[in-house]
Amino acid sequence: VQLQASGGGLVQAGGSLRLSCVASGRTFSSYLMGWFRQAPGKEREFVGFISRSGDSTYYVDSVRGRFTISRDNAKNTVYLQMNSLKPEDTAVYYCAANSASVYSYWGQGTQVTVSS
Repeated sequence: VQLQASGGGLVQAGGSLRLSCVASGRTFSSYLMGWFRQAPGKEREFVGFISRSGDSTYYVDSVRGRFTISRDNAKNTVYLQMNSLKPEDTAVYYCAANSASVYSYWGQGTQVTVSS
């Protein structure tokens, strides 16, 4: 599966952005989908995931209550709604598809910059 992330940009602190990740192929609904991010000079960090059906999500503490992951299997798309953004959310954001407990497929990343 190929993944294409989009929706990044520059936003002021307290603002919102919605990232999208479109998958190719007809097996999108068979993948658990995750979002990751990598800030400059830091290791890639897990942000959260959504189950194959979309009925279950998980978030790391730093984004819980501010970020929401959703998916539309009919559109082969997973979303990351980011609210109340903080400067420390600045990073390149990646979507990834999980098969057999491994994130095997990655999108190219989209830059999110939050100004203070």
